Amino acid sequence: MASDEVKLLGAWPSPYVLRARIALNIKRVSYEFLEEKFGTKSDLLLKSNPVHKKIPVLIHGENPIAESLIIVQYIDDFWASGPQILPSDPYNRAVARFWAAYIDDKWYPNARAILMADEGEAKKAALQGAIEGLNLLEDAFLKCSNGGKFFGGDKIGYLDIALGGFLGWIRVIERMGDVTLIGNCPNLLKWGEHFAGDDSVKDVLPETEKLFEVAKFIVAKTKASAKH
Repeated sequence: MASDEVKLLGAWPSPYVLRARIALNIKRVSYEFLEEKFGTKSDLLLKSNPVHKKIPVLIHGENPIAESLIIVQYIDDFWASGPQILPSDPYNRAVARFWAAYIDDKWYPNARAILMADEGEAKKAALQGAIEGLNLLEDAFLKCSNGGKFFGGDKIGYLDIALGGFLGWIRVIERMGDVTLIGNCPNLLKWGEHFAGDDSVKDVLPETEKLFEVAKFIVAKTKASAKH
């Protein structure tokens, strides 16, 4: 499939966009990456995702697909001849989807709040929630991996992509918040090393230093807006 038939609207710092890029790499799909400028929404984005008006959006031919985990599932379904991303077993597939939803709905909001909260009880509560969540994911890794390097076993799977999209941001949160997150979970720590070094990930995983600069800007802007 020619690269002009598949386009991805996104921005390099976004953990959600990273999910889609990794899935496309796993399937070896050529695509055109259309970078959205921070703080703006292109006409193509508004046309392609009029409901949420957010990245990422995968455009396959004339068809736009929004929401990162839905995009990953679409990629897995359409390019079925490539390496499988979601588990084939219905129960294992349901478990992977459960934990992916947990990451987005419960875990990451706590992790992000560590950066946004002022020192005090709010930061302590966010840190406790993020650590408790990683402990649950550590246990899920042991159950899902079956002794492999990834949640998906010997190869990167759906849940690896769901959590791995945040790997660079975990490192940034640890640095900016002066906290330890994944370092408290030895199996996840090792998993992160394997994930970052995988061929489908290493060329698209944002550098921590560059993410750090982006994070400082976002946090400063968010806190300044909150004061007005």
